[in-house]
This record gives sequence, C-alpha cells and structure tokens, in this order.
Amino acid sequence: MRIELERRANPSLLFSVLSPFLALALTVFAGGIMFALLGKDPVSALYSFFIEPLLDIWSLHEIAIKAAPLILIGAGLSVCYRSNNWNIGAEGQFIAGAIAGAIVPVVFHDWHSSLVLPLMLIFGMIGGALYAAIPAFLKAQMNTNEILTSLMLVYIAQLFLDWLVRGPWRSPDAYNFPVTRDFAPEAILPELVSSGRANLGFVFAIVAAVGLWIMMRYTLKGFEITVLGQSERAGRFAGFSSKRMIWFSMLLSGAFAGLAGISEVSGVIGKLQPIISPGYGFTAIIVAFLGRLNPLGIIAAGLFLALTYVGGEAVQLTLSVSDKVTRVFQGLLLFFVLSCDTLIQYRIRLVFSRFGQTSEGGAH
Repeated sequence: MRIELERRANPSLLFSVLSPFLALALTVFAGGIMFALLGKDPVSALYSFFIEPLLDIWSLHEIAIKAAPLILIGAGLSVCYRSNNWNIGAEGQFIAGAIAGAIVPVVFHDWHSSLVLPLMLIFGMIGGALYAAIPAFLKAQMNTNEILTSLMLVYIAQLFLDWLVRGPWRSPDAYNFPVTRDFAPEAILPELVSSGRANLGFVFAIVAAVGLWIMMRYTLKGFEITVLGQSERAGRFAGFSSKRMIWFSMLLSGAFAGLAGISEVSGVIGKLQPIISPGYGFTAIIVAFLGRLNPLGIIAAGLFLALTYVGGEAVQLTLSVSDKVTRVFQGLLLFFVLSCDTLIQYRIRLVFSRFGQTSEGGAH
C-alpha cells in the first residue's frame, strides 16, 4: 500500500479563504493538548498566551517591536516565493544588514551627525542585499539550489557576528563582555510614542508591506513575478527573464531583511552582541505563508506571530514552562498551514498492490 496525492479538479474557494483561520484553530487546539500534557490548565494557559498580552500597553508595544522585523522580512520573502525563488536564508541577511549598518556607529563612533541614522539604514539594506546576492549569483549562473546555499550562509553570518563582537569590535568599556560600544543617541531609532518602546521600525514594516502590495497588484513588475512564479515557460514567451527575476527577488528580500536587522539593533538593542535575533528570519517564513504570500495578509500574520513571542514569555513567567513552547506553537502553525493548503489542493489516494494487481481508494 502507498499513499499518493491527487490534484483536485475544483479546489474549494471557500476553504482556500478559510485555510489560515482553520490552521490557527488547529494550532490553538493542539496547543491546549500540549499544555494539558505538561500538567497545566489549558484554558488559563491559552488565555495567558493569546489574550493577556493584548490587555497591557507595554505588551502591545512589545508586539509591535517583534512584528516589525517579521513583517519586513515576510513581505520580502513573499516576492521570492511568488516568483518561485526559495530564499530560506533571511536570518543570515538580517544579521548581515545589522553588521553593515553598525559600521557607522561602531567604527566611526566619534562622528556625531544627523546623517548617522540614515546612513545606517542604507548600509543595512545594502548589506542584506549583498548577502542575498551570493545565493542569487549561484542560482542564476550555476543553477545551484538556493535553498541550501541561502540556509548555509545563515551559519556563516552568525559565526562572523560572534567573531566581530568578541574580537575587533568588542567595546573597551564592556569588561570583556562580547558586545560593541553602545550606539550614540543619533544612531538610535526614535520611539513612536512615549508610552512604550515601539519605534520607527514598525512604520518601515507597514510602509514596505503596503508598497509591495501596490507593486504586486498594479504594476508590470508584479505581473511578471506572478507569471514567472506560475510558469517559467510562459514567462519566457511574454519576454520576461527568469534570471533577472532571481536577482530582483533575492536582492529585494535581502534588502528588507537587512533593514529589519539594523532596525532591530538600532531601535531595540542599541549595540551589537552575539545573538540579535530569536529567529526572526525563520519565523518570517511562517508569516509569509500564513499571510498567503499577500503583503497585506503578512501584516496580520506578523502581528499574530509577534503575539506568540510575547505570549510565550508570559507563560514562562506565570506557568513556569520552557521557552521552547513558543517554537512549538510556531512549528505547529506552519505544519497546519501547509497541511490545510495541501489538502485543499489535493486529495489523499490509497493505492493497494497485491499479487501484481493494483486497486485504488480515495479519501476526501
């Protein structure tokens, strides 16, 4: 016996729309089971995870802080994925952007000017784009699998950051701790309001997502992305270049990831340190698919995934559970999103084989 997936002739439009909500409901249900197995009351645990962070101004600011990089990176990745280019290394491009943007406040720490912050943001985008250019070049020129190359480059970026903050960029005033100098005030992203820590990074994310939505919906470039993503052969007949699209989508997503990296360092941390991300680059993949690769949907998905970060911290304190609970929720969400989308497009078919004969049975 073997299991096969057979494409449905007419996938349900209703279930296609409801798929993300169904995935969310299944994730919450599975999360309740997980808390019960941990010996915790599922109702109070889920309340602490999903509701309690929404009732406090400070928590809302933290959600905005964590949503900003997720939305920025997820919006950039949506262009890649819709064009059939699978950039899995946004975490490395996030780090590369943070390092490149930090050159100004760390290396030129005696330079105080209103140009410092704009240059940091520009350098961050360039750094992320250049790092994404490596797998783009390897795919465009050598047909190398961009999933593997972009993913492996993440670890190189992490190790390079660790070497920098422990070596040439380590602050002389940090008592041998692996951190850089604290950024000067002119190198810090301004806060949006005085009631919390949310900064301009959230504005960057919203503007970027809306701008990409406009591009995808109303411009020729958006049409080109859609056509090449659905059929490279059809794109060639239309005069579109798949190689140029590789460069465009990878550099764009890398630039957005780099902007997210320097925004996180400048707006939240205030210096470089060995770990600057809890895995935003990987979580943004879930954000992109939960938002159905639609930049506006990605805004909502980014806010929800940010809620899982803040809610995970809350249940750690109130219920004394592991910090891995957040990762489990995010993994469950990705699993259910992909499962729901797959079962909407395909039906499961059981193929039985006995004595050289084959019989089939379908499951809807």
